[in-house]
Amino acid sequence: MNRYLRYSIPLLIFAVIAAFLYKGLGMNPREIPSPLIGKSIPEFSLPTVENAATMVNSENLLGKVYLLNVWATWCVSCRAEHETLVHLSRSGVEIVGLNWKDDRDKALAWLNRLGDPYIINIFDQKGRTAIDLGVYGAPETFLVDSKGVIHYKHAGPISMELFNKTLLPMIEDLKRKG
Repeated sequence: MNRYLRYSIPLLIFAVIAAFLYKGLGMNPREIPSPLIGKSIPEFSLPTVENAATMVNSENLLGKVYLLNVWATWCVSCRAEHETLVHLSRSGVEIVGLNWKDDRDKALAWLNRLGDPYIINIFDQKGRTAIDLGVYGAPETFLVDSKGVIHYKHAGPISMELFNKTLLPMIEDLKRKG
C-alpha cells in the first residue's frame, strides 16, 4: 500500500497539471474575460484629443450604441487596425476613441494623416480610465449600449471578419432593443 501511494500521488499531480494545460490550449488568447461585461462603463471626465478645453464624460456617451476603441500612436497593432476602423466609421458604425497614454500632438498628426474614424476621441494621457476599464494593452475594443452598459470586449485589432460575425449582429440586436 505504501508503494502504491508513492507512485500514485505524483501521477495524480501530473494528471491535474496536464488537464489544466490541455484546457488552456483550447482557449482563445484574444478572449480576455472582463468583469465589466453587463456593467456600466466607468465614470470619467477627460478632454478630447482635438481640444484640451473640451471635456467629455461618460454621460455624454449615453443614447447611442457604439464601439469604444482604446488606441495609441505607439501601438503597432493599432496602426494595423486603423484602416478597418476608418472603413467601419464610413459605413455608419459609431466609434468612440480612447487615446491611451499618448502624446496629443502625435495623436492629432496620426488622425490627420490616416483619417479620423471617431465620433469623439477622448484623451486619457495618464491612463486612469483605461485602468478602470481593465485594459491590458492597445488596441482593445468594447461594445457599449445606449444605456452605457458594456456587452463585449475584444483584445487586439478588430478585423472585418470579427466585425461581421460577432460585433455587427450584437450591434443590430442592441439597436433593436433600444
